[in-house]
Amino acid sequence: MSDHPSIAIIGGGPAGLLAAQHLAEAGHRVTVYEAQATVGRKFLVAGHGGFNLTHSEPLPTFGKRYGAHHEQFAAFLTHFSPEHLRAWAADLGVETFIGSSGRIFPTADYKPAQLLRAWLTRLAALGVVIKTRHRWLGFVPDSPNGLLVRNEQTGEEFEICPPAVVLALGGASWAKTGSDGGWTSAFSEIGVRCTPFAPSNCGAEIAWGAFFKEKVARAPLKNIALTCEGQTMRGELMLTDYGVEGTPVYALTPALRAALSREKSTTLWLNLKPDLTHDQLVHKLSKPRGSKSWGAFLQQTLHLGPPIPTLLREVAPPETLTNSPESLAQLLQQLPLPVSGLRPLDEAISTAGGVAWEELDENLMLRRRPGTFVAGEMLDWEAPTGGYLLQGCFSMGAWVANAITKRLA
Repeated sequence: MSDHPSIAIIGGGPAGLLAAQHLAEAGHRVTVYEAQATVGRKFLVAGHGGFNLTHSEPLPTFGKRYGAHHEQFAAFLTHFSPEHLRAWAADLGVETFIGSSGRIFPTADYKPAQLLRAWLTRLAALGVVIKTRHRWLGFVPDSPNGLLVRNEQTGEEFEICPPAVVLALGGASWAKTGSDGGWTSAFSEIGVRCTPFAPSNCGAEIAWGAFFKEKVARAPLKNIALTCEGQTMRGELMLTDYGVEGTPVYALTPALRAALSREKSTTLWLNLKPDLTHDQLVHKLSKPRGSKSWGAFLQQTLHLGPPIPTLLREVAPPETLTNSPESLAQLLQQLPLPVSGLRPLDEAISTAGGVAWEELDENLMLRRRPGTFVAGEMLDWEAPTGGYLLQGCFSMGAWVANAITKRLA
């Protein structure tokens, strides 16, 4: 082992790269080690869904999106806020705008790959060294910051002992991007507790019948509300062959996961007309149906066309449709969707689980290895889609960079 003057960043995702930039701007030498052939692979995949960088919510509301860890994230967001993120992008030549949903995107002129290229150009100008195809193998025993690294191209294994370390290896979703959670074994070897990974921001599984699968396949339901465990989310739902997906489902993943940990199945309650009161709905359903089928009547009266009739036949008792307007109105606003499970880890947008917060101090430094910091999805936290995940990773990267600069001053 030899002295290594560069701070080591393990993992070339948003948290690691922003930590590298802030450290380099503070005058430190920095080397990024990335196991894949290129950096930012999950960042690029995330950008395929619309490249939602962050959100325009006020910070007090923004912070609450991080659930049980909202107090920690309130501090991270104050240090590096959505406005800081927009200014960072602008400094790279990428302008952003606030969409109608409050989400913040780069303007249409910019794609994820363009932002990443501009970012890597900036890092190179700052002197940041990026070593791709270099895999972190674990901690060196009896060495405060010692790390074992393997050059995947040559097979050579070597040790480094940098003045500080940032571990930003990601969670356990989208393994093809390098985010496979395999690093947990190295943490277990030194006694660092990790909470088992679980899927977050993912679809929910429903055992549809064969007729429903053949008839519906994939179909969107717009302007609906979903409820689970007393929590309600609005948005667009997508019916799929395996169940349901979409923003409201993703936001309810923690509630679904908690319910499924207690029972083998749980229920999502679907409100197809959340903007109408029960009485308003009853009034509309009380109109004469005449010779129209129920499907035609619902489409004409409530604009509930296909696939709603098929969905009602799938999950509701047959007699419900022929009962009173009151019972039908109740069904349309509280339609039970029986959930049997969540989609696999590797299909999830993000994961819950990871390094337990108790293993870290307020600077996100490992208590068992002073000088080694952890950032991004490696920690046990989750947030809904809408810019909160990326912002959380960026903010944590900035936070640990600041802590390291203070520590090495």
